[in-house]
Amino acid sequence: MEKNHPQDNKRTEPTKSELEILQVLWQCGPSTVRYVNEKLNEQREVNYSSTLKLMQIMIDKGLLQRDVDDRSHVYRPADNPEKVQNQVVKGLRDLAFGGSTSSLVMRALGSGSATPDELEEIKRLIEEMQKNS
Repeated sequence: MEKNHPQDNKRTEPTKSELEILQVLWQCGPSTVRYVNEKLNEQREVNYSSTLKLMQIMIDKGLLQRDVDDRSHVYRPADNPEKVQNQVVKGLRDLAFGGSTSSLVMRALGSGSATPDELEEIKRLIEEMQKNS
């Protein structure tokens, strides 16, 4: 399995298309390019060669690992969803909200898209964080 790449230190947040690929791999487990491409095509038309090229770029960026032991290469995410989500949120917070967590949260909650269950979960999280601080 290929793990270390010269560009690992240059890892950036994944793009929207890269996140789509990561979602497939997190949900379905290690997969070939063909399988990932088939899953992507369930949502929108994506050319196989585009998926292959993007997954090769993701290897270079350190977002994916590739098992080259088999005849068909099998790809897996380099990190778990939580780590990548934290990286994306931090990048968004820093870039779009000047580093302000409260501004990010207020904008997200102000969009009105949180369900009552999600709001209850957020309240529990805040209460727990207040107890632990």
